[in-house]
Amino acid sequence: MSECFTVMGDHIELVAGCYEQIVFGYRVCPADEEWTIEPTFTHHAHTASLNAVSSSNQFIATGSKDETIQLYDMCKKTEHGALLHHDGTISCLEFYGTSHLLSGGQDGLICVWSTKKWECLKTIRAHKGQVTSLSVHPSGKLALSVGTDKTLRTWNLIEGRSAFIKNIKQNAEIVLWSPDGDKYAVVVNDKVDIYTLDSATIIGTIAFTKRISCLKFLKNSLLAVGGDDESVRIYDVTSQKCVCEFKAHENRVKAIESFMKDDFCVLVTASNDGFIKLWKLNLESIESPTLLGQLNTTARLTCLCVWMPGETKETAEQPAQATTSEEIKTHQTRRHFSSLLLSSFGEAV
Repeated sequence: MSECFTVMGDHIELVAGCYEQIVFGYRVCPADEEWTIEPTFTHHAHTASLNAVSSSNQFIATGSKDETIQLYDMCKKTEHGALLHHDGTISCLEFYGTSHLLSGGQDGLICVWSTKKWECLKTIRAHKGQVTSLSVHPSGKLALSVGTDKTLRTWNLIEGRSAFIKNIKQNAEIVLWSPDGDKYAVVVNDKVDIYTLDSATIIGTIAFTKRISCLKFLKNSLLAVGGDDESVRIYDVTSQKCVCEFKAHENRVKAIESFMKDDFCVLVTASNDGFIKLWKLNLESIESPTLLGQLNTTARLTCLCVWMPGETKETAEQPAQATTSEEIKTHQTRRHFSSLLLSSFGEAV
């Protein structure tokens, strides 16, 4: 199993968020020589900078410091409303398949959302402090989260309860399952600790040169790392050795994604310098990647995801609409009702 996506019908889009409150959509257009990245939509989704973006085969979800999760229907290229539950910044988002969306926030909550009716199925009081990152196991049965309370927590998503709590010495910024789900990576400042699922212990540590801001498993044994310098480094997970390093941008790297095209991997990087770049990488024989194409968004990019259309069937029953724009304004002007809003979804665990 590979974390890289296989392109269906050559239709793949990139969705990026920025400090300037905008969500950008771009279509990737492969070519024999230079690839192009063509704009498909621009959406002023939020009233504050964006922190997170995630995609399913129909929707993208964006999270912001404005305390809302905004939904966008990628098939129709239309807004699909907002999710209002968190009290504070939305720090992380992750779709699991087409059925659920998980969100984590500054309020210490993890929310599990149904994508059918866009209702909050479960509210988990996850951390004493901010939830900085979460990751769903490939099976969908477990999730990991890290927060500003110096803990790494494992969640039983079937029962919606805590399964394991590990105290770590520092606040972790990122947690990420490997594609096979037999190990996971935890980022603390400038290092990546690799844990094994069997024993929940560290089996190796990757030392980076600067503070780490993004990770991506290219396959179960290869991990791409970016951070507060211009380079991207690819590491062998087993040996923790750097097998490839290249200068990707003129400023810090904020996001790394990937997908498969024919017999090679396309690495996608985004930076504070405003550029989104596509790199050709052979996963079987790692060498410095070739630049396929690039685009200057002129924005200060903060997050990025890859979107690929799924095989959605047209039915009479359409997905429910989330909260409307008018309801968002009410939410934002009545902050003192936030506790009532939270309790209306049911008690947290």
